[in-house]
Amino acid sequence: MRSRYVAFVVRDAAYLLRTWHPETRPPGVDFDPSMRWTGLDILDTTEGSAFHSTGTVTFRAHYTDDGRPDSLHEKSRFARHEGAWVYTTAVFVD
Repeated sequence: MRSRYVAFVVRDAAYLLRTWHPETRPPGVDFDPSMRWTGLDILDTTEGSAFHSTGTVTFRAHYTDDGRPDSLHEKSRFARHEGAWVYTTAVFVD
């Protein structure tokens, strides 16, 4: 999760797409030029160890949009695909 957050910060679309499950991966990633990511809080995790094939990460990502602070509260689901952890879907908490 942290690496995907950093990819959003630096606008690395190739990394985001590479770490997205092929069944749910969009054709591309659009970045809002007025949005700046400012911090990440990991709130909870489930499963996701070497013994699991799925896991979740609940987090709050802080950002500014045109200078106005806000945050995104999400529970992301991950799965192993070809040996690597990849993002599958998310549920927005707030």
